[in-house]
Parts: sequence; structure tokens; C-alpha cells
Amino acid sequence: MADQSFSLTRPALPASTRRGHLSVIVTYLEMAAPPAHEPLRRPPGNLELVRANPPTWSFYRYLYDTVGEPWLWHERRRMPRKELERSILDPLVEVWVLHVDGTPAGFAELDRRMADTDLSYFGLIPDFIGHKLGPWLLDSAIRKAWEGGAKRLTVNTCTFDHPKALPLYQSMGFTPVRHVVREVRDPRIDGVLPRSAGTHIPIVG
Repeated sequence: MADQSFSLTRPALPASTRRGHLSVIVTYLEMAAPPAHEPLRRPPGNLELVRANPPTWSFYRYLYDTVGEPWLWHERRRMPRKELERSILDPLVEVWVLHVDGTPAGFAELDRRMADTDLSYFGLIPDFIGHKLGPWLLDSAIRKAWEGGAKRLTVNTCTFDHPKALPLYQSMGFTPVRHVVREVRDPRIDGVLPRSAGTHIPIVG
């Protein structure tokens, strides 16, 4: 339940206190009821939203790595293959892949293993950013979550992500419930990500 005194405004990002680490603010959001607005108009073109049921490890890693590299997604690059496979092969985890003219363009991952359904990952492959596909993909994923029996829908985003991510989630009906400040080891320093990743975030150390 959201704290009524909670500020919807994300606080200022503090400087990291440890060499080789990055400060990040993670904002957690929730949606307590299905969206009241009509479904967003489908963008023009040959679009399909298909569940990878189940995805192979290599295809999932292609999606995760390609979508996430600009935003420093690193957790599942570090995850052992067997552990990742246990997650993505679970029937309560849904990986919905957006295809444009037959080419993967992005994905949304719904995790129904807990009491709340979590939109664990969502994003577009860089080639498809700027084509007005993101809002429709997000709206479609939200509706699939509720159609599949969600009681509450959660998501989180952070200051590594696209600056439009947080306002997009809010425009779709998510409400921020808390902000958490963390320090993480820069994955580019360890070689988990290439040094060319996340060009909007300077490498320190």
C-alpha cells in the first residue's frame, strides 16, 4: 500500500562514495486495478506480440542483452545459466516479444510467481526506439497481466533507464510507492558490459 505522505518526485541522485561504483535511485511503482483508459491504438505496420513459450536461454539473452545494454542491465548477465533457465522456463513467467515485420523489436516479461504480478523487464531494441512502439507495448503488457489474473501489478525503474521511463509508467496508471538509493559496482569495469554501454552514464574508476 502506498504511503500517503510519500513524495512522487524522485529525489536528487547523490554522488557515489566508492570508487568504481555508481549511485542509482530505484523507483518502485504499483497498479492496484486494471487501466480505466481504452487500449492504445495499435501503431501502423506489421506488428505481432507473441509469447515465447518458453524462450530458449540464447534467445532470451539476446533480448535481454540487446535491449538492456544502453541502460546498464547487468543482473542477468551475471546470473548462472541454470539459474536463469529455472526462471524463464517457469510457466508462471511470461516473455512477450514484439515483432515488427518478423524482426524482434522488444519484449515485456511478466512474473506471476509471487502474490503480486511483476513486470520484471520491459524495453525496445535500440533500432526500434523512437518509432512510438513503447507505449503500445507497455499498454499491451499491462492488459495481459490483468487478463491473466493479476491482483496487483508492480514494476520498478531506475536512474540508469531512459528518462521517459518513469513518466511513461505513471501515464499508464502506475503510482510510485518508494524510492531506494543504492550503489552498484559499475558492470563496465568488471567486463560484464562493454565500456561502450550506457553512454549517458560516465565511467568512474
